[in-house]
This record gives sequence, C-alpha cells and structure tokens, in this order.
Amino acid sequence: MKISPLAGHAAFAVLERARNFMQQNALPFEVALAATRAGNLFTTHTAVAVGFDRFTPALIEQYLGHYATERLGISLHDFLALGRQNPNNPSESFNMAYLALRGSGAANGVSRLHGQVSRQLFSPLFPHWPVDEVPIGHVTNGVHHPTWDSAAADELWTKACGKDRWLGMQENQEQQGIRRVSDDNIWQFRTASSKCLVEYARERLARHYAAAGASTETIEEAKHLFDPKILTLGFARRFATYKRPNLLLHDPERLLRLLSNTQRPVQLMIAGKAHPADKEGQALIKEWIQFIRRPEVRPHAIFLSDYDMQLTERLVQGVDVWLNTPRRPWEACGTSGMKVLVNGGLNLSELDGWWAEAYVPDLGWALGDGKEHGNDSNWDAAEAEALYERLEREVIPEFYTRNAKGIPVAWVKRMRESMSRLTPHFAADRTVREYTEQHYLPAAIACQSRVANKGIVGKQIVDWRHSLDQKWATLHFGSTKIETKGKNHIFEVQVGLHGLDPKAVRVELYADGVNNGSRVRQEMTILHPLADEIGSFIYSATVSAERPLTDYTARVLPHYDGIAVPFENSRILWQR
Repeated sequence: MKISPLAGHAAFAVLERARNFMQQNALPFEVALAATRAGNLFTTHTAVAVGFDRFTPALIEQYLGHYATERLGISLHDFLALGRQNPNNPSESFNMAYLALRGSGAANGVSRLHGQVSRQLFSPLFPHWPVDEVPIGHVTNGVHHPTWDSAAADELWTKACGKDRWLGMQENQEQQGIRRVSDDNIWQFRTASSKCLVEYARERLARHYAAAGASTETIEEAKHLFDPKILTLGFARRFATYKRPNLLLHDPERLLRLLSNTQRPVQLMIAGKAHPADKEGQALIKEWIQFIRRPEVRPHAIFLSDYDMQLTERLVQGVDVWLNTPRRPWEACGTSGMKVLVNGGLNLSELDGWWAEAYVPDLGWALGDGKEHGNDSNWDAAEAEALYERLEREVIPEFYTRNAKGIPVAWVKRMRESMSRLTPHFAADRTVREYTEQHYLPAAIACQSRVANKGIVGKQIVDWRHSLDQKWATLHFGSTKIETKGKNHIFEVQVGLHGLDPKAVRVELYADGVNNGSRVRQEMTILHPLADEIGSFIYSATVSAERPLTDYTARVLPHYDGIAVPFENSRILWQR
C-alpha cells in the first residue's frame, strides 16, 4: 500500500490495515502494526514542514479517542505518540507525516533533491543519526507521455521510434530514433504545434470575453492575438508565493521591452489558480492581470483563466519554453516541465526538483546557483535579473538565429537532445519500474513473511524491541585498542551488552564521507567475551589507513533480520 501526504488523512490507512489484521488473528495492535507496516510505502510530496497535516490533541481525542481505545486497544497517549516527535509532550500536535512514517516499511521523496530535503525534514525523528542516514530515499517522478503528447508529437515519435515506444522503454533506442529525425522535420513539427496552441488560445480567450459580456471589438481582437512564428513562453501552475510566479514581473518595464521588441518579439501565456484560502497567491494573479490589461502589453501576453488539465495539455504541447521559478528547494519535483519534453518544448527553470538532476547546458537553461537562499528578497531580485539576462542574451537570440531555410539550427539541436535524452528518462514507465523494483516487490515479500502464521514474525519483532527498550540504557563502550599495520588500521573495542543477545545489535566502525565521498560503515565482529566483565565482548574491525584514526568512531545499532534500521528502530549508541 502506497501512502501519500498530498491527502494527509490517507496515513490513517496504516491503522485500519493493522486493525483488520489484529482482528483476524486476535493480536495486539503493536504486533499487528509490526507485521503489516512492511507492506506500506510512504511517499512524501512536500518539501516544507508546513505542508504536513497537523491536528490538535483535542481534535484527535474527540474524533479518534474511542477508535484508539476500543478498536485498536491502545491508550490515547500511545495513539498520539504515533504522530508526535516527543510522545510525552501533551501540547504537541498530531503530525500525519509522522504517522505515515511510523506505519510504513520504507519512505521516499519524489526527486533526488527532494530526498535530501526530506532527510532534513524528518531528521528530528532520528536523533543522533547523521542526516544522510535518515532513511528517506527517492524515486523521481515521471509523466505519462501518451497523455500529454500532441497528435503531431505522436506522429513524429511513432515514425522515429515505433508505436510501442513507451512500453518497456529502452532509453538508448529512443535516443537514437529521435536523433535520426532531420532538422526540417523537427522544425515543421514545432511550427505545427505552435500554430495549434495559438489557435486554441485565441478561441478560449474569445469565449472567456464573450461569457464575461465584453464588447464585440474585444472579442474580435482576441481572435487575432498572437503569432505562431513568435517565441512563446509558458508559465502555468498553482499560484503560491514559494513558486515565485511573479519573478518575471520584477521589472515590468524591462519585461515589456523584452516582449515588444520589434526585431525579436516574445509572447507570454500564463495560467493558474491559487488556493481559495491563499490570499497572497490570489494577489499574485491580480498583479499579472493588471500588467496584461495595459494596452501596450495586451498584444504580447495573455492570462488564460479556468486552469484545468485540458488547458495544461494544450500549453505543454505548444509552448517553446516552459518557465519554472520556485524558491529552491521548495519544489519537490515539478512535473509540469516534464510534460513539454515529448512535445519538443524546452525548459528554463530553477535548479530545483527534477530539473536539478536533469539539467545540463545543452538541454535547456537554468536559474540559480544550486544553493538555498530562503526568502531573501535580494536573492529574488538577483534571480529576476538573471532571468531577464538569460532570455535576452541566450534564449531569444538562439530562437531567432536562422539558416537559409529559416530554421534555428542551434535551437533545433537543443530540442533534439532534450527530446532524446530527457523524454525517455522522465517517463512514467521508468518511475513505475523503479517503484516496483526498489519498493513494491521487496515490500510484498517482507509483508508476506511478517503476516505468515498469524503474524508470528511480528510478535518476534515486538519482543526484540521490548528487550532493547529494557536494556539499551545499560549498553556502554569500554577501552579501545588500535594498531596500524601497513595500509590498515585494526580496531579492538570493548562493548558491554549486559545480558542483551549480541545478535540483537550490530557494532560498526563509522566515518563521515569526505569531499562528497561515501561514508564508511564497517561491521565489527566479536573476537571473544571479556574475561573480567560478564556480558561484555571484544569487537574487532580492519579499515583502510588512508584515513586518519581520528575519523573513525565505533557505534552500536539495533539489528534484527528483515528490519530496516533506523527506519523501524532509531536507537543508536556512539563511542565517546
């Protein structure tokens, strides 16, 4: 079962799944959750903590207090603990993302960068663990190309790569197929796509004016707006402050000069909605409307209202450049830019979400320095300046630099590379394959093992966890002996387990990654019990002497076959 916090209440499904299993097998809730959680995957979609649903303790008690005590057989305190960082803080809200995490067997973000951000967000639930070991991975989103490609794009791809190109796709095959398409054919395809978009926009805008009771003159003017031969920029999404939809409006007069240049004109299509409760987002839309209503702007920019999937489909099929300007790292993925790929559109985007891992200079254009700057208004101004510069000095000149046939050769080359290299990779086929291989199949196997024989493995896991709870505080490190021989350091460390089964823990030597290198996690093995201290053992490990002795630290982790640590047990003891 996959859990997504886009609708945060979906996390309650982990409770019902456990309740059904406990009811069928007469088990306590703790055992049922340990057994069933292995079959749940938590996919987080937000890059900010405020994106997680939270409810007050009083609200949880009012609506779920009876469910906790009568259906799950646990106290309200224990129920609230499932959604809290500190179970003993009576004022802490119930966090649905925490519930999802504690009710699942694995978790992932929706892009590589989002995985990194999510590890930071959830690090409070894994105290004393290095942030890069917080167990949140990533599976980057992909889009279903047959949903978003135009008829012209479908025809081009079919001729180049075959009708079944998106089924069991082989990326190398797709790359080579598109690379064989001539400049003439690619540009003809793009010209046709631009013409279709302009015709659709004119018709939609005219209908909008007619419904609003506009004058006949205004309606007729809408039917003749825009030119398919002019460079078209598209921007369409939910209007929220972190997405910075008005970055392009930072200097309205400069934007107007850019749009109305007689030699190299640009036209801008904007669409989107704000949440009904988001007054700031609504204000951003009003800014655009006010700008576009200026008589000198009206021929060059339009705002298409009633943003829906049909409008999105037409925009991604016809725009030349897709703009995306969020504040890094708040765009978890941003799949809208993926939708233009199959249609030959190019991306000009902040290095955030999927574009942070997709961008290389010959495929599109980037904004930002790959770092986080928060809500710094000075940085917003600097990026607005960079956006204007990128358009004026790179994007627009490349579009209008034509050969004798009227083809922008450099632009077509960039289109071809974007289509051939990015379209196959950022496809739903690849995403589903990664989910299946990395999560769904392992989860199915793990869950099957845990629920077998009325959940006996779940009971064993709970017994193991209780044993750790009782004895963990008594664990300690003793003396350490280190010897360097040739190219290796040999460590011998005393570890006091005080009656805890050595199989219940794993002792490691650990060293942080250096210069973006991999961290060292070397398991230590038991040499023998310590003669003069019952329950203590000598552990040993050999590591490379390329790194200094001071880089290495011993640590004790929980261990149980089939258990994901620290996901399912976040205890850790470091040698001091």
